Amino acid sequence: MTTINPFTKQILMTAGPTPVPPRVLAVMAEPVLYHRAPAGVALYASVLDRLRPIFRTQNDVLAFASSGSGAMDSAVANLVRPGTKVLACAAGKFGERWIELCEAYGAELVRYEPGWGTRLDAQEIARLLDAEPGIEVVFATLSETSTGIVHDVEAIAAVVRERGALLAIDAVSGLGAAQLEQDAWGVDVVVAGSQKALMIPPGLAFASVSQRALDAAAAKPGGRYYFDWVQTAKQQRKDPPNSPFTPPVTLLAALDVALGMIEEEGIENVWERHALLARATRAGAAALGLELYGDPDDRANVVTAIVLPDSIDGKQVPKILRDAYGITANGGQSQLAGKILRIAHCGYFGGFDILTSLSGLEMTLAQLGHPVEQGAGVGAAQRVFLEAGVPVATGSPA
Repeated sequence: MTTINPFTKQILMTAGPTPVPPRVLAVMAEPVLYHRAPAGVALYASVLDRLRPIFRTQNDVLAFASSGSGAMDSAVANLVRPGTKVLACAAGKFGERWIELCEAYGAELVRYEPGWGTRLDAQEIARLLDAEPGIEVVFATLSETSTGIVHDVEAIAAVVRERGALLAIDAVSGLGAAQLEQDAWGVDVVVAGSQKALMIPPGLAFASVSQRALDAAAAKPGGRYYFDWVQTAKQQRKDPPNSPFTPPVTLLAALDVALGMIEEEGIENVWERHALLARATRAGAAALGLELYGDPDDRANVVTAIVLPDSIDGKQVPKILRDAYGITANGGQSQLAGKILRIAHCGYFGGFDILTSLSGLEMTLAQLGHPVEQGAGVGAAQRVFLEAGVPVATGSPA
C-alpha cells in the first residue's frame, strides 16, 4: 500500500469528482433540512429554477438522486421500449455507455462508431438517419470525457431535428464547461451530473426534457419507476414543486450555493474561463513536445488529453503525480490506459491549478527518464494567461 505524506497538499485535477469551493463545503456542514418543511421546499424550488439558465432552456429540469449515469439511464428508460429503433453515437467510453444502455432496454440499435478521439460527423448522422428509416431517438455526447473531444452538438441537432427524431445528449462533464444552447439548438434532452462543472460532490443527476420528449415518454408507459420523467415532471410542476422521492437535501443546499456562484460569474464568462484554462493546458503540452489525443479541438474546454511518450511506462505517470506530488489526474481508460494523461479544468479551477499540474507533469516525465526542459510547459501556459490580460488566479469566487 502506497503511503502518501499527510503534509502533501492534495490537488484534484480529475474530470469528476472535481474540486468543491469552500463556501459550498461550508453549507454542507449546516444542519440537515427536512425536505417537506417550508425551508426544504423553498430550497428545492430555488435549485430547479436556477438550473434552467445553465442548460439554456425553459424546459423542466428533472432532478434525481443518482450519478450522471442515472440520468443517462433515465433517458433510455423513458424513450426506449423493446424494438424502438434508435441511433447511438459513440466515439469514446461514455458514448459507448449509450450503446450499452440501449442494448439493456432492448432497442433496435443502429450504431455510429467513428473511433475514439474522432469528432462525431453531423453529415454522417444525417446519412444514417436517411439510410435507416424509423429511427426515433438519437443518443450522442457533448464532451467525451475519455478523450477530451467536444462534439458539435449544434450541427448534430440541426440534422436530427430536420428528420423528425428526438436528440438526447450526454452533457455530464460538458454542462457548464462547454457551450451548450439547448433551446436555441433544438436539443430535446440534456442529461448531466453534479460532480463536474456544477462544483458539488457526486449524487445529483439531471434531465432537461423538452415537451416533445416528455410526450414521447408518456406514450411509452411502464418500464421505469424511480426515473419516470412523466411522474417527476408532474410533481415538480406543482406550486410549490414537490420531489417525488426523498432528495439529498445537503447536496441541494450545496448546489444552490454553487449555482449562485455561476450566476455571479455569468455563464458566458464561465465558458470563457474554461476556454482559457484549456488553451493554457494545450500550450503547456505543446511546449513539452507532447501531442494531444484525437482530432484537433479548440472547443475541448473540459479536459485535455495528452499523449504520453512511448519511451516511458505511461501507467506510472498518474501514480507518480498522485503519490509524489499530490496531484490526482486521470490516466487513459480501456485501450488508452497508459497512453494518455487527462488534465481536467472543469468547474472550480483557476490558472494556478494548471501551472501546478504542468509543473508536476514536467517533474514526473523527468523522473521516468523522458528528456524535459524544466519550466517549458509552465512558461508556455503563463504566457497564455498573460496574453489574455487576466489574473492567473482566475476562477469562480470562493
